[in-house]
Amino acid sequence: MITASQVKELREMTGAGMMDCKKALTECDGDMTKAVDWLREKGIAKAAKKSDRIAAEGLSRAAVEGNVAVVFEVNSETDFVAKNEQFLGLLDTIQNVLLTQKPADLDAALACTVDGASVADLITNATATIGEKISLRRIAVVEKADDEFFGSYIHMGGKISALAVLKGKEDAKVAKDVVMQIASMNPKYITRDDMPADVVEHERKVQTEIVANDEKLANKPEKVLAGIIEGKVSKNLKDLCLVEQEFFLNPDQKVGQYLKENGAEVVSFVRYAVGEGIEKREDNFAEEVMSQAFGG
Repeated sequence: MITASQVKELREMTGAGMMDCKKALTECDGDMTKAVDWLREKGIAKAAKKSDRIAAEGLSRAAVEGNVAVVFEVNSETDFVAKNEQFLGLLDTIQNVLLTQKPADLDAALACTVDGASVADLITNATATIGEKISLRRIAVVEKADDEFFGSYIHMGGKISALAVLKGKEDAKVAKDVVMQIASMNPKYITRDDMPADVVEHERKVQTEIVANDEKLANKPEKVLAGIIEGKVSKNLKDLCLVEQEFFLNPDQKVGQYLKENGAEVVSFVRYAVGEGIEKREDNFAEEVMSQAFGG
């Protein structure tokens, strides 16, 4: 059975109408990803730009110390707790642990100790004291070479954190501009060469279906259609690549051009937006009233 919350989520992701979303979910047996593609293929929805919707509370951090930098996310149940002094103190402790002990992954980070207590224990204690579930969701510990330089940026006090490693002519302004671009425009890859083949193939499949359903293109030669499809694929995928994005400070310029002009190159980057990909628990009063009224 397709629920009202599923329909609502799909509407938020695609901007399509309620009935179209319900039909898409029904046709796809409730599979959200397939439903998004179904709507796109029918020309009802644009690319899902909100698929990584922010749905949980907490804060992220990006911090640099010498040749080591870290990005991490700590979740809480409410935004109110994210302003709690104990919660902020916990983030300070975790930040210091990550920078000094440089754990390889999340499990290793939770096992790190501070004054005889593990990070996992500190989080458990914070949960008990604050009264909400607190969790260290993810971490990235990044080390750079001596000829490379970092850029870091924290947006809205920690709702989004971004870190980049660059090489070339070291310039603090360029580094800051690049991480602000990453934070605001959410690229997934540096260049098209970094994009997995299955991502490209998936987009090609979607665009092939869209073109096939376009009556205006029905009589076009196969070679022309192939060119149209590849053009659409390229257009839709370019915004996923950092160097192909429009530079936020100058939309007439690509990020790649800005980097080249300043003698810099991006080696890697990390971007965390708090709660992305986590479905937030919410009380849907409208759904509850409808359920009671119609005995659902």
